[in-house]
Amino acid sequence: MLLHLDISSCVRAASRFSDCTKCIDACPESIQLTDNLPSFANHTGVEAAACVGACPTEAFSLSDFSLTEFFFSFLDSKIRLISPKFNVPCLSVLSVEHLISLALASDEEITLDLSAYDATSILYEQIESRIEEANFVLSSFSQKQLITNTYDNVSTENNDVSDEEISSRRSFLGNLSLRGMVKQKMSFDEAVEADALKIFTLDREMIVKMREKNLPDKRKLLMTTLKHAGVPDQFEVLDEADVGFVSQKFIDESCTNCQICYRICPTGALSSDGKFSLIHFDAMLCVKCRLCHDVCEPDAIQLQAGFEIKEFFEPKQRTLAKFDIKRCNECGNNFTYTGGEQICPRCMIEEEEAMFLHNNAKNMQDFLEDKKEEG
Repeated sequence: MLLHLDISSCVRAASRFSDCTKCIDACPESIQLTDNLPSFANHTGVEAAACVGACPTEAFSLSDFSLTEFFFSFLDSKIRLISPKFNVPCLSVLSVEHLISLALASDEEITLDLSAYDATSILYEQIESRIEEANFVLSSFSQKQLITNTYDNVSTENNDVSDEEISSRRSFLGNLSLRGMVKQKMSFDEAVEADALKIFTLDREMIVKMREKNLPDKRKLLMTTLKHAGVPDQFEVLDEADVGFVSQKFIDESCTNCQICYRICPTGALSSDGKFSLIHFDAMLCVKCRLCHDVCEPDAIQLQAGFEIKEFFEPKQRTLAKFDIKRCNECGNNFTYTGGEQICPRCMIEEEEAMFLHNNAKNMQDFLEDKKEEG
C-alpha cells in the first residue's frame, strides 16, 4: 500500500496562512513541509497510516484500502475484532469519527487489537488517544464503549484471511551474476525513485476543485449512525479541548465581514446569504481544521468553551453575525455599512487617494508660483 494525497482537499493548499500540521504531528518521520505543502517519499506506505486517521478533511489515503468499504464490510461480517493482523493495515487509519460510528453501528462490543504495537511508541499513544476520545464522547450519550486487547492472542482461523505478507525490499547484494547485476541495477533505480520526495503543486484544475465544498465520508458515516442512536434524556456539554473533530464557534465584534472565512471553509460549515449580510454556522459540518481561524485577520472567530452533545441529535444552523448591507452612493455596489457617509471602503480609498493627489498638485503649483514671484 502506498500513501496518497489529494492536494485539493488539504487545508494548507487552501491558504498559506493555514497552521494545520496534523499529518506531520502524526507521522513526523514520513511527512514534511515543502513550499508550505505536505510532501513525502514516493515509497511511503503503511508507516504513515496515522496521517490518514488524523487528517480532518480526508486528504490522505492508502492505496488498495477504503475506509468506507471497510466500515460496511466489517459490520456485515461476524468478526468484532479490528486488528492490523488481518483486517486493517494499521489501527491508526481509523479516526475518532470512524471509531464512534463503528461502536454505534455494531450490535456487539468491538475490540481493538493493540498487541502488535510497542506500548512506548508514539504510534501506540496516538491510537490509544483516539480510542480514549471516542469512548469519552460515546460515554456522554451512549452505553457503548470500545475495548482494547493488548495480548497477542488474536487468531485468524476461520476468518478467511490470507497469511501472505508483502515482502520487504530486495537486497542489493544477493546475486553477483550478470543477470543478477542487471536486476540489482533495476532495483537500485527503483529504490532511488521510491526515495525521491513527492512534491505537490497547485495547477488551475486543482484550484477549481479546491473551491468545491465537500464533507468527508467519515462525517457522513457519523451523522448516519447518530440518526439511529438513542437520544439521551439529557444533553451534556463537553470541554472543547476534549473533542478534536468538531466544534462550536462564535464571532466577536471585531469581524469586518471580509467574507474570507465562509468562502474558504472546505465543508461549507460557514456560509452566508446572497447579500453577504450574515454568517451562518453548522457545527455538524465543521471538521475543526481551524482554517477559518487561521485566515481571520482580526481573529474574530472564536471556539466555544464547550461542545454541546445536543448538536449530534438536533443539529441547528446558527447565525453568528449579522451586517447592515447598503448600496454605495459612488459605485452602486453593496458593502457592509458601519456608519457615516454611505460610501464603500474601495471608493473611500479612491477618494482619499484622489484628494491626496489633488493636494499634492495644488501644493506644487503654489510652490512654483512662490518661486516665480521670488525670481
